Amino acid sequence: MNTYETVFILNPVLSDDQVKETVQKFTSFIKKNKGEITHEESWGLKKLKYVIQKKKTGFYYLMEFKAAGNIITDFEVELKRDERIIRWQTVKLDKFALEYAEKRKKKLTKKTD
Repeated sequence: MNTYETVFILNPVLSDDQVKETVQKFTSFIKKNKGEITHEESWGLKKLKYVIQKKKTGFYYLMEFKAAGNIITDFEVELKRDERIIRWQTVKLDKFALEYAEKRKKKLTKKTD
């Protein structure tokens, strides 16, 4: 199993419940396909660098997970089909990216303490 990180941007007109429902849909997709969610972060509503689908803002969400490589294509098809998703990017994390992700998580836990 490889470790992946997906960041996706949701439509800014969605309510909090709709955002949670959308995130739940993708986490359950990964779990259903024998993947494991290792970390999630909601970055909230942020201004986009450029206009996407006539939108200037969007809800950013980061999801880190472990899964077999063959489900990534199906996962991205699901992202593409969902009209609530404006953009997304999935990256396979190498050992250096994993180290950085661990440091970032530790910083986040220190800030919340």
